[in-house]
Amino acid sequence: KIEGKNMSTIKLSIVTPTGEIFNDDVKSLTLPGKEGEFGVLEGHASLVSSLTVGVIVIEKTDSSTEAIAINWGYVNVSESAVDVLVDGAVSLNPSDSSTTAANIETAKELVNSVQDSNVSMAAVNAKISSFA
Repeated sequence: KIEGKNMSTIKLSIVTPTGEIFNDDVKSLTLPGKEGEFGVLEGHASLVSSLTVGVIVIEKTDSSTEAIAINWGYVNVSESAVDVLVDGAVSLNPSDSSTTAANIETAKELVNSVQDSNVSMAAVNAKISSFA
């Protein structure tokens, strides 16, 4: 644990209908907004936005990256916290590497079930595959 506040972090919570899937301090994150991807750091202006099918990319405090494929949802950003509510989500960074291929396939099924003409599904699938 880091003593004091040596780095700027923001509290991230990601919740699905089945429960919370992420709750921790992070350095930054990138979200698939309806108008395009956008990044969030500590001190970001407050906003509420709808999210579209895509991948949430999280930079954790240890500088590792976690990615979560989502189908759709909403985000509430404040200067110190980000609350994400999503309908469906699949982690692309499972701790057990033997489940990676299964998670990639599940993520592709999740995002391909969404009919959103404004989103390039090829680009979303390519991003999911990049975590394989």
